[in-house]
This record gives sequence, C-alpha cells and structure tokens, in this order.
Amino acid sequence: MNQYAEVILNIPVNQSFTYILPHTITNAKAGMRAEVRLGNRRMTAFIIKIHQTPPQNFPIEKLKPVIRLIDTKPIFTEEQVRLAQWISFYYLCSQGEAISAMIPSGRKERSVGETVFDALDSLPTQCDLSFEQTSAVQGILKHIQNKSGTDNIHYVYGPTGSGKTEVFLKIAEDMLSHAKGIIYLVPEISLTKQVSDTITARFGNTVALLHSGLTGSQKLSEWNRILSGEARIVIGARSAVFAPVPNLGAIIIDEEHESAYKSDATPRYHARQVALFRCHESGIPLIMGSATPSAEAWYLMKQGIIHRYTLTKRLAGGAPPKIIPVNLCETAHEDSCLSPLLQKEIKNTLLEKRQTILFLNRRGFTHFFRCNTCGFELTCKNCSVALTYHKNENRLRCHYCGWSLEPPHICPQCASIDVGYAGFGTEYIEGEIRSRFPHAVIDRIDTDSLTHRGELQEKLDNFKNGLTDILLGTQMIAKGLNFPNLKLVGVILADTGLHLPDFRAAERTFSLITQVAGRAGRFFPDGKVIVQSYNPDREPVALACSGDIEHFYDSELAQRKMLLFPPFTRLIRFVFRSSIETSVWNAANGAAVLLRQIAQHLYKPDSVELLGPSECPLAKVAANYRVQILLRGNDIRILQTVSRHFLFGYRPKQHVYIEADTDPVQLL
Repeated sequence: MNQYAEVILNIPVNQSFTYILPHTITNAKAGMRAEVRLGNRRMTAFIIKIHQTPPQNFPIEKLKPVIRLIDTKPIFTEEQVRLAQWISFYYLCSQGEAISAMIPSGRKERSVGETVFDALDSLPTQCDLSFEQTSAVQGILKHIQNKSGTDNIHYVYGPTGSGKTEVFLKIAEDMLSHAKGIIYLVPEISLTKQVSDTITARFGNTVALLHSGLTGSQKLSEWNRILSGEARIVIGARSAVFAPVPNLGAIIIDEEHESAYKSDATPRYHARQVALFRCHESGIPLIMGSATPSAEAWYLMKQGIIHRYTLTKRLAGGAPPKIIPVNLCETAHEDSCLSPLLQKEIKNTLLEKRQTILFLNRRGFTHFFRCNTCGFELTCKNCSVALTYHKNENRLRCHYCGWSLEPPHICPQCASIDVGYAGFGTEYIEGEIRSRFPHAVIDRIDTDSLTHRGELQEKLDNFKNGLTDILLGTQMIAKGLNFPNLKLVGVILADTGLHLPDFRAAERTFSLITQVAGRAGRFFPDGKVIVQSYNPDREPVALACSGDIEHFYDSELAQRKMLLFPPFTRLIRFVFRSSIETSVWNAANGAAVLLRQIAQHLYKPDSVELLGPSECPLAKVAANYRVQILLRGNDIRILQTVSRHFLFGYRPKQHVYIEADTDPVQLL
C-alpha cells in the first residue's frame, strides 16, 4: 500500500504539495527532508505529514515520486511547522520559505570544532552578585514563577560593563536546574565567540552554537545535538531563535536594539518578534537587555508592558568614560581627519602602553570623487550612490553592487583637471594613523580587510591580548566587545548616518555613539572618548556625549508620535524593483489602486493609510529601479490581511519583483 508525503517547498507559493513515496522508501517521517522534482528542478522538500491515502480531486497517476530522503531521522518538529505557519502570515511569505530559513542546509554532520568541558560537575564557581544584579535576578525569577498571560517580558537595562550578562547567566542556571533549555541571542557573529567562551566556561558541553560562520553541515550537527537534548543552551545570531530546544525555558536577547536581528531577505523576520511569539505560545519568559534599548522597547517599558530592571554601576573597577565632543568645523584640517585633541590623546595612550579604538562607519579610502570646477560627483552606473575610492586597489567601487572602475584623471562631465576626493573612510584613516604613529601596531576591521574565515576573531583576539595598539574599524567593533586594556575611543565622524532619510537615523546615531563609547574604561576609571562631529549640537550627538538617555528617548518618542511612526503606528513596506523604470512605476501605481480597493472593501476607510508610491531614497540598486509603498495603521493584523490579499491576488509583469517587509527597520 502506497504512502504519500505532504511537503512544503522553498518557493513563493503558499501551498503544500503531495508526492508518492516509492516502495523502496519505508522509513519516511514528518520532520525529514526529501529530494523531489518540481517541474524540471530538483528541490529540497520538507515533509510535514505522511498520508495513507492520496489527495482528493487529483489524478493519482500525476503524482511524482519522492526521489530520496535526505535525513535518516526527523530534524524539525511540529513546533517548527507551527512557527513556519505564523511566520508565513506575519511576514507575508510562504510556509516553505519560512521553514527553509529555519532549518540548516547541511546534508551530513560535521564537527564544529569548539573546545568544551567534559561535564557540568567541573564548572567554575561564580562570584558576589551586586545588589542591583541580585534584585534583577530575583525580580525576573519571581515573575517567572508567578507568570500570568503575557506579563512575562523583562528588560535588563544598564550601561556597558554593568553586569547584564551575569544576570542572564544566573537566569540560565536556574532554568538548567529545572531541566529547561535556553536560547541566548547576540546580534553579530563577532560577539558570538566572546559570549560562547563565557557561557561554555560556565556550562560546558551543554552549549551549542548556531551562526553564519559555521558551514551547513556544522550547523546541522549542532542542530541535532539540540534536538537530542545533549545541548540545552543555544548561543547564536538571528537564526538561532528557531532552535528546536526541548522543554525551552526562556529566550534571552542581548543587545536587543540591534538592527542585525532583522533579516534582509525573505522571510524578512525580526528575531525579537519571533522570540516573543515563541515565548507567548510556550508560556515562558522573554528576557532582553541593552545599554541603548530600541525606541519601541523603551516606550513599552514606560508603559509598564515590559518589566524593567536597571543596573547603574560598572563592576570591574571601571567608571563611565569622559566623553569629549569636538567640533570639526573649528578644528578640522584639510590634510587630516584627526583633530589635534584626538592626536594628542592617541599619543598619550601609546606612551601609557594602553590601547585605542578608532571608529568610523564608512569603508574605503575616501568617500567620493568630486570635480571642484562643476561639482560633478561620480556615482555607480547601477546604483544611485557615490562610488568609494579604495587606494590599495586603485579603484572606485560601489558598496552596494560591487561595480568598480579606475579613477578618472579629468572630470567626465566638464573635462576639468581640478578633481579630487571628499570625505574619508577606514582605509584612509589607517594610512594617516600609520604615518603619524609609525611605531604603533595597527589593525583594521571592516568587510574590505577581512579576507579569510576566522580572520575577524584573530584580529579581535590580538587586540584583547595586547598585541595591537590601535584598532580601527566600522560597527563590527562598536558593540558588546570587552577589552581590559582599552583606554581611548575615538569616533572619527559621528554624523555618518545622521542625514539619512530614515525615521530611525537619530536613534541609530545615538545608539552607535553610546555603544562605541562604552568600550572605554571598563576596567579602569580613566577611560576617554573623543567624538568628532560637524554637528555636535544636534540632539543625537549632544545627548550621547552627555549621557542624557532619558532626554533623548523622550525627545525621539515625541517626534515619532507627531509624525505617526513606530511605536505609535505599525508599518508594512512594499518595494517594487525592476531594470525597466516605466515597468516599476506602472506596477507600483497599479498596486496602490488595488491596495486601496482591498482596504476599503475589508475595513473602515481610516483603518489603513497608504503612503506612496514614491521613489526609494536609494532609488537604484544593482541596476534595478526601486519604488516603495507604505501601509500605515494602528492594527498590524489589518495591515497584514490587506497585504496578503494583495500579494496572493496580484501578478505584476514578469520582470517586476515585489519585496514585502513587515515592521521595517529602515526605509532606504
């Protein structure tokens, strides 16, 4: 008697498919992957159910056979299937796209190669929580024991170095003592090693890692350790939120504010929202923490929806660093991107055998090519952004699509020879630092300077171990990292992201300055931070320098409320892109008409506000024109329902692609 496998596929079609199981396949189970044929393509299928009878109203002779099973045992559970169903609705994608993002792509297991302890019995004894830490741990555990409904969301708020991680680990200890598991999320792969070292030292081989630095096979090996119950603490970046932890006790989100928790590919999920759903469904706590909470989290703490626990003191002998703003309009020189004060402090720090971090959120040698005669700026032929000069390659390169060309010696527009470069990037700063401090050991961390697997961790380890004097980098080095001998932090240009046409620009600028400043003075009370800016009086810069967090969030939330942006409304963003400009506008205009009709048919006229179509701030990327439509309203479920009716009932021309983004974190 034949059996039939109901499967879902990683395609934008929101339905399941049925394949016949050949007599040679006798051990198929829900939760396994199989290889099937869809049209002329071989694809990985996810088996969600085994049926004893064929589907009704479908000719059995047209059913295709399963080619083979990929797995020998199930690798996902019913919970993952339910989670995929929720993601499909919430983030406007198919169930197959959702579950494909959740499950490791490896076909066979391989060792991860991490060093672990032999047993939990050999774990080191931990020290004197502070009074604030003890209060936070006890408060969270008390709420967990007396949980009711959704009243189980907690936030550990405090400056860098105030001991938030130890609070998280004490909660994890309690969960493990009750035979429960933990998911511990960090935003960046650069933080995974530091956190995993700390937690592995505490909990040994019950720790599993899930992050993009692992191969698919290594991820699958860790995934199976989690499924079997061998690993009960999962540490990882965004996708670790899907880990199939048996008897899950809590999810912890470190550096909750980070935009890296939001996926930039389908499904465009946010790990925080997925964690909230899993916690609500399982009746378990969600515990978050940051020195700079997202505006949404801050608002919910003020409303009492999220329980807040505040830590105020640095615990390793350090103190909040002295932050000194520098006005580049008054001190900048054409031949230097370093103010005299910053140069002086770097020199003093080197003499003291201490370390310096220099931060700039811009790669390359200089920012853009400019003609001083006619003002012409050289932009990418595929994208509406300026090209960045890379001196080592002697090429101008686009950081969006990768297109490059040799730098011209005359202006392509007016043929003037009075041309040059404006702005500066990390490569340029590296050159200046090396020329001014020739005896210092200098290293740079950005995506251009990292050329092989493991190099990021090598450079971070070298700095932590005192082998590097000055570390220069982009936001990879701005958060979460802990360097005992670091005295000085220099923010080369605090205004980099402040002028972006995005409603979160001020929040990101404030957060980035605060976070990178927090690297200094964590073990000694003499940390210094120099913040260079052309706009030092602008609120995000000035308030970050003064440490006035309450004032910043009050001001930011007041502006969001006035402009009807989150957290006071909800957004769904549609981006239409095509290589043909007229096609993308025709598609967006037609979609706007249809969206209005759907909204008016289903709901009251004021339930959904439609903004656009309008050109995206980045109007062209990778040779594709981009036009956006925003749906705005107070009820996300209404926006989602309207969007699903639109997406599954509208077929644009073949060369137009639609991106749907629920709760977008940026509008560029």
